[in-house]
Amino acid sequence: MKLYLAGPMRGIPEFNFPAFHAGAAQLREAGHVVFSPAERDIAVTGVDISKGNATGDNALAEAQHGFNLREALKDDLEFICLHADGVALLPGWTNSKGAQAEVATARALGLIIMTIDEAALKTANREGK
Repeated sequence: MKLYLAGPMRGIPEFNFPAFHAGAAQLREAGHVVFSPAERDIAVTGVDISKGNATGDNALAEAQHGFNLREALKDDLEFICLHADGVALLPGWTNSKGAQAEVATARALGLIIMTIDEAALKTANREGK
């Protein structure tokens, strides 16, 4: 299944990248194709924007690395709209305006929405593990 990984980033130390990296690895281990916004941000800027950003401050990431929130959200929503079968949710997603927008988009499209643990189990159960 093609999954978008949603969760809180702004205002969290290192933009919560460690949780996104662990979540993406867990989902891939279960056989999913994963779009992680943390990986997208690193790929587009060419640098890990989370390093040295203890407060998850967008203005700092923009000043230091050229991070552009509008471009990031465009890419995230494009994947959801054009490619995703579902959205896997990291803990704390309800506290994130971005994750709420991503979930609302997925709901509008009729995509599957589940926690990251449910997504990992869904594939494992289907494969008889």
